[in-house]
Amino acid sequence: MMLANIGDFLFRFRNLIFPLCLPLALLPGPPLFGNVLVAAAMGFLIAATGEAVRAGTIGLQYIVRGGKDRRVYAKDLVTGGLYAHTRNPMYVGNMLILIGLAVASNSWTCVAVAIPFYAFVCAAIVAAEERYLQGRFGAGFDDYCRDVPRWLPRLQGIRATLAEHSFDRQRVVLKEYGTPVGWTLAWGLLVFWNLARSAGGTEAHRTAVVVVAGIMAAILAFWAVARIAKKSRHRRKAA
Repeated sequence: MMLANIGDFLFRFRNLIFPLCLPLALLPGPPLFGNVLVAAAMGFLIAATGEAVRAGTIGLQYIVRGGKDRRVYAKDLVTGGLYAHTRNPMYVGNMLILIGLAVASNSWTCVAVAIPFYAFVCAAIVAAEERYLQGRFGAGFDDYCRDVPRWLPRLQGIRATLAEHSFDRQRVVLKEYGTPVGWTLAWGLLVFWNLARSAGGTEAHRTAVVVVAGIMAAILAFWAVARIAKKSRHRRKAA
């Protein structure tokens, strides 16, 4: 009950909590890896996996409204798409992105602080959401909880899920374009920060600097195109 009450409070600020975790990546501490580029590569792959989970969730079956007036709210109980394999795919994706950035920081201190903190935030918000869903949908939600794990995705039946749902790429781009830009830019800045502090600085890692800068430039270009497309769509609807 107390965890759910904390989650009700945190839910109001859920879109701010993730960005507020990012400065934790600058906490000094023993390095995870001797080579900062190894940390950068592994962190990027983990975060990209989290982004893929988020994109798959939105592209297969999107929850139109996951909150209302900064409170937990749901119009329908969504059980299709990736929600048939884990009850909280968006939080799973967020957690993987956070873990990826913590790894990219190459700091044990960041890993030891940021990951448990954000895991607690997710657990509290999910407790609040589940309390609401159980009250609203009753036995239907209880049956769903018995069939589908809360966190670790169940891979059984994933092919059938992909076959029975059409993937809406346009929806993913228009709804999700801000998230990959945010974490990719944060990742790139962390890599530059670590390279600047490494032996030889950025001058000794010119190729890496060019690659990371290219990735950041590409994601910014993607953001600009997606932003223009979203505004154009709104104008067409208003006309």
